[in-house]
Amino acid sequence: MIRFLHQGRTVELASPSPDDTVLDYLRDSTRCTGTKEGCASGDCGACTVVTAQLRDGELRYEPMNACIAPVGSLHGVQLITVEELRHEEELHPVQQAMVDAHGSQCGFCTPGFIMSLFAMFHADTGVDRHRVLEALGGNLCRCTGYRPIIDAAMQVLAGPRDDQFSAARDEAVARLASLGQDDDASESGGTYHLPRSVDELAALLAGQPDTRLVAGGTDLMLEVTQGLASLETIADLRQIPELGELTVNEDCIEVGAAVTHRQAQPVLLHDYPELAELIERFGALQIRSRGTVAGNVANASPIGDWPPVLLALDGSVKLVSSEGERVLPLSEFFLDYRKTAMRKGEFIRSLLIPRRRSNLFLRAYKISKRFEDDISSVCLVAALGVEDGLITDARVACGGMAAVPRRSEFCEKQLIGMALADGDITPAIDALCQDFQPITDARATADYRATVAGNLLRRLQLEYRGECATRITMEAEHG
Repeated sequence: MIRFLHQGRTVELASPSPDDTVLDYLRDSTRCTGTKEGCASGDCGACTVVTAQLRDGELRYEPMNACIAPVGSLHGVQLITVEELRHEEELHPVQQAMVDAHGSQCGFCTPGFIMSLFAMFHADTGVDRHRVLEALGGNLCRCTGYRPIIDAAMQVLAGPRDDQFSAARDEAVARLASLGQDDDASESGGTYHLPRSVDELAALLAGQPDTRLVAGGTDLMLEVTQGLASLETIADLRQIPELGELTVNEDCIEVGAAVTHRQAQPVLLHDYPELAELIERFGALQIRSRGTVAGNVANASPIGDWPPVLLALDGSVKLVSSEGERVLPLSEFFLDYRKTAMRKGEFIRSLLIPRRRSNLFLRAYKISKRFEDDISSVCLVAALGVEDGLITDARVACGGMAAVPRRSEFCEKQLIGMALADGDITPAIDALCQDFQPITDARATADYRATVAGNLLRRLQLEYRGECATRITMEAEHG
C-alpha cells in the first residue's frame, strides 16, 4: 500500500504498476491537468511538481519531474501541485509575481516554472541571480523569454516567504510522521516493492533477481517513457534507512545507494570543492533532487559524470546480496558497455570515496553541447599527487571516450615525474590515443573527442601554472 498526502488528504494506492508515473496519476486519475507533459524525459520542466518530505524532523521541499517519477515513490511524502497554490481566492506570491512581471505568454511552461520557484520559495537559502538561474535551469520557455521570469523570481524571493504551507507546517510534519509509522504501509506486494531494510531487499532479489531497482527513477523510467518498455517488478530503495545514509570518517566518505546528488553535494564539496561546476551541471535541480550518485554508477553508462570522478579518486563500491557483502574497486566494476561486475541478486549498498590527501591537485572537466542539463561528449577528471612541483602519482579517468568509463593508464605513466607547471605535457596527450579509440556519434566525432581530451590536459597544466603564479604573488605581498 502506497500512502502519501495530496490536496489535504491521505491518498492510498494498492499495488501501483511499476510503469505508472506521478504525471499519469495526476492527469489521468485526479484530473490535475495543470501539470503538463512536454518531453517525457525530465528535460523541459513542464511537469515539475514539488514534494515535501521529512528529513531530520524538518520539512524539505524539492522540485521533481513528474513525468519520470514512479507513482510508488510518493510513499510517505506530501505531493504539491500548481492547483494547490491559490489560497482563498488569492494567487500564491510566486504566481502573483509572475503576473506582475509579465512572465507568461502561451502558459504551457508556466506551471512548471511556478513550481520550481515555489520550491525555492521554501528553501532555506539566500537569494541571488546564480541561485535563481540554478532553480530555473530545468525549465524551458520557448516564447516569453527568461528576463521577466527571472525578474519575477528576484521580486518574490526578496520578500517575506509566508504562505498557507508555512502556516500549516506543524500539521504537515505530524501527518507525514504518522504516515511513516504505519506498519503495513510499506509492505512489499504486487509488482512495486518497498523493502524496509537491506536484508529484506537482499531476500527479495534472491527470489526475484530480475527485479529492477529504483531510487530516483531519473534513468530507469526513461525506458518506459522513451523506450515504451514495460517494467515487470520494481524494488524502491527510498524506504531503506541504511541506503539513505551519508557518513564521513577519518579515511572515507560513504555515500548510500539512495543518497541524491543534491544531498551528497555539500559533503563532497567540503573535501573536493573542484567538483562544484561538474555537480551543478549534472542535470537540472529537479534531476539532482531525485537522482542518486550510486544510480549514475550502477547504470554503467559510458557517459555518466560520476564514474570518472570516482575512478580518479580511487573510489570503491560496496555490493550486497543474500550471500554477503564485498567491496570492489570501481576500476574493476565496469566490464563492458552497460555491463558491470554485479552478480545476480547483488546490489550497490554504498560508494566509498577516500578523503582528500594533502598534495592533491584535482580537476574535473565536462564538455557538452549545452552548458547545463546535458550529457557529456567528453568528461575528464585528473587527480594528481604533486610534490615540489613534480607529479608523483596520477589518476586520469575519462567518460565518453570508450564503451565504459575508465582510467588512461598510458597517460598516467607519462605524467608521473613531470614538472606540472612547465614540463612538456605533449607525451601525455599523445598517450591518450593509446588508451582510447573513441567513436563518432550524434554528440561528437572521434577526432573531436580525442582533440578535446588532449586540450583538457593542456588546460589543467595552464590552471596549475596560474595557481602557482597567484601563490607566489601572494607570498611576495605578505612577505
